Amino acid sequence: MASAWRSPQALQLTLALVKPDAVAHPLILEAVHQQILSSQLLIVRRRELVWRREDCRRFYQEHEGRFFYQRLVEFMASGPIRAYILAHPDAIQRWRTLMGPTRVFRARHVAPDSIRGSLGLTDTRNTTHGSDSVASASREIAAFFPDFSEQRWYEEEEPRWRWGPVRYSPEGGVHCAAGTGGPA
Repeated sequence: MASAWRSPQALQLTLALVKPDAVAHPLILEAVHQQILSSQLLIVRRRELVWRREDCRRFYQEHEGRFFYQRLVEFMASGPIRAYILAHPDAIQRWRTLMGPTRVFRARHVAPDSIRGSLGLTDTRNTTHGSDSVASASREIAAFFPDFSEQRWYEEEEPRWRWGPVRYSPEGGVHCAAGTGGPA
């Protein structure tokens, strides 16, 4: 469990996904990226990938049997995804607020400036995904970034990120703690 090696004042990590509907449109993808930067979320890691159906089924297994499950699996396997690991003292809630409600109709009415309120198309094609708890963030980060050690990040990198300074590297599209060339 992440909390065993995470101090109470440590930055929180979350997974953020930009779904295939947004990645297919470079201007929308860039708009989402800019909203992340504007929100004071730090980009720890970033990668683009295409997920196989088996990966999607495993990732969304908690929804198996629900009416939208197969549609969601097919959609998430339909094209490239951009995955981020984001950090902030309240990363999970900050990203979820930036995304807005899952249901696009609701997002348009209660959070029209949110990502889903302004860019979402349908409840499946709602542009983004985000972890909903510390436990799901750990599990989801491991699924999309199998080479990332959350424990190692908290032990070795997080203190440098928390105490700063941290700068954004446009070349890599991630933030870097001062004195480092990029993610370890």
